[in-house]
Amino acid sequence: MPKDYTYAEVSEHNSPGDALLVIEGKVYDISTFAEDHPGGEPIILDQAGSDATEAFKDVGHSDDARAILRTLLVGTLRRTAGDSGGTATVQKIKPAKTTSSSLLGGPAIGFIILAVIGVLVARKYLA
Repeated sequence: MPKDYTYAEVSEHNSPGDALLVIEGKVYDISTFAEDHPGGEPIILDQAGSDATEAFKDVGHSDDARAILRTLLVGTLRRTAGDSGGTATVQKIKPAKTTSSSLLGGPAIGFIILAVIGVLVARKYLA
């Protein structure tokens, strides 16, 4: 039976092996799925303990991804007396993490590698 979680409870589960996140008011346990995440474990663990609604929507996950997500459902987010409701409140759980690995991931690292190769090639042929 799904459990009700408060913002504070979700925020305590923010490490590998003990990772919860919120998407659209539902709480998911991503602990066992993180290493299988197609985008890589660091990307999904960056959202652990917080509301990942915007990040999840921004990526445009497939129907298959949404089906996997349903299997990870462990509860719903319970609003407390001080909550004003809505996604903005949920995001107060924990600000999104920014790590050097996420800043240098994807296209940025490819650009850096190409720039270094370009400099090396230019030195060889222009020397």
